[in-house]
Amino acid sequence: MNTILNKVFVGLPKTIGSKEAANPMEREWTSAIFKEPVEGPIWVGKTGLTGDGVADLEHHGGPEKAVFAYSIENYTYWRNELDISDISAGGMGENLVMEHATEETVSIGDTFQIGEAIIQVSQPRQPCWKPARRFKIKNLALLLQNTGKTGWYFRVLQEGYIEEGQTFTILDRPYPHWTIQKCNQILHGKQQNFIEMQELAGCELLAPGMRDTLAKRIEKRNSGAPDIRNRVFGPNE
Repeated sequence: MNTILNKVFVGLPKTIGSKEAANPMEREWTSAIFKEPVEGPIWVGKTGLTGDGVADLEHHGGPEKAVFAYSIENYTYWRNELDISDISAGGMGENLVMEHATEETVSIGDTFQIGEAIIQVSQPRQPCWKPARRFKIKNLALLLQNTGKTGWYFRVLQEGYIEEGQTFTILDRPYPHWTIQKCNQILHGKQQNFIEMQELAGCELLAPGMRDTLAKRIEKRNSGAPDIRNRVFGPNE
């Protein structure tokens, strides 16, 4: 089944909410999660799409997280699971909405030609508190993490123009066993499997930042599970 570029989204950071709001979910916050659909060709460069940006430069952006992709199939699940009618393509802040591609079928190192560009899967997305703030669902990051429906990032090997409706052509699949779903299980499983963690950390096409994260977790294996509250709940608490 062909993988299709269903939609393309870009957007720059913007600030919404109220500083004085009593409810943390209504307070002022800044994010580039609110993106707009693109019509016609758009340039994909080494650090992202023309007209796109990130608010949190410490945790987002850069060549290893140049392009964020999400499966259109996941939105059907979220509409049914969460009963949110307005959760649709672009809702997770993705750049590329991919059709016939999911976390179960996409692997680290998968290399695709799309239009003029060549892009390579670099890592899963680690869900943070911002989608939760957008949809006013405090535990949404945990739901994304626990279901494995996180989406994934691409690095850009060859810059070029892409356009909605084009087909992804697979050029290389060096690590078919390291699916995004499998990576998420290793990263977020209740039982930490340090053998698998070490094997994944040795995957040369996994983003260096995530390899470092795994290496540190292995080093601190006797410290228990990492504290994720700041990432998944942040200022929403």
